[in-house]
Amino acid sequence: MIGRLNHVAIAVPDLAAAADQYRSTLGAQVGPAQNEPDHGVTVVFIDLPNTRIELLTPLGEGSPIAGFLAKNPAGGIHHICYEVSDILAARDQLQAGGARVLGSGDPKIGAHGKPVLFLHPKDFNGCLIELEQA
Repeated sequence: MIGRLNHVAIAVPDLAAAADQYRSTLGAQVGPAQNEPDHGVTVVFIDLPNTRIELLTPLGEGSPIAGFLAKNPAGGIHHICYEVSDILAARDQLQAGGARVLGSGDPKIGAHGKPVLFLHPKDFNGCLIELEQA
């Protein structure tokens, strides 16, 4: 069902400083910041030869990242994203197997302009999983 690793997301308290660290210290290609109001985050993508890193920080009141950063003030890995060829078929198969999809269960459009869903971390060894339709 799952395809390639699309990205690893890291929540950060200071997006500009984190992006600069990847750019200056690690020599990475860092994209522009983009606001994702439907998800309550501002993100920056770092392209690597085999995947991407997503740096994310809270956008507005009630951001789900704010709670994560309250528990992890220095930031940390927030989720991993896998590609799937058909997000609705993947959702239905996962739910039939007992996995919980967060929110309404309906895909939202993610930062890459494609449908995404999140799976409950308690169902996946404590790891929040994002699925993105490839």
